[in-house]
Amino acid sequence: MTAVTFTVHHDFGAPVRDLWDELVDWKGHEAWIPMTRVEVGEGDPTDVGHEFTAWSGLGKLALEDRMRVAECEWDDQNETGRCTVDKLGPVLTGQAGFTVSGSGETSSIEWFEQVEVRYLPGFLAPVAAKLGAAGFRHGMKRLDQLLRERTPANA
Repeated sequence: MTAVTFTVHHDFGAPVRDLWDELVDWKGHEAWIPMTRVEVGEGDPTDVGHEFTAWSGLGKLALEDRMRVAECEWDDQNETGRCTVDKLGPVLTGQAGFTVSGSGETSSIEWFEQVEVRYLPGFLAPVAAKLGAAGFRHGMKRLDQLLRERTPANA
């Protein structure tokens, strides 16, 4: 197992609650994370214990990423949210999550990944971290565009 850790920050041109709602719609991640499909279990996606699985990649080369919500809390008064998921394998274990905040029509996210990667040689950890962060930065740009397209002012 090799440790891979990275953090990505992105500012959005959308209200923080819109960003939060999109992020906790696990199935909706398919719209902004490239080459990813998501299978979601029944129930409230923000409930602790809620499970879902993402497959990223193509066909048999897709990486299965099983996850369980460890913490997911939205604070209406402060317009902030934090969600953490446990990575359950089979290749990735550890945690990932995000914190969102904002004011008015803008918001921001800090997304983190702290995972152990089975089968990855240790010397490739820095490369995997850079590629993972680059992939999430790209996804955040796509999510920002999606949210801007959905706002009534841009309709």
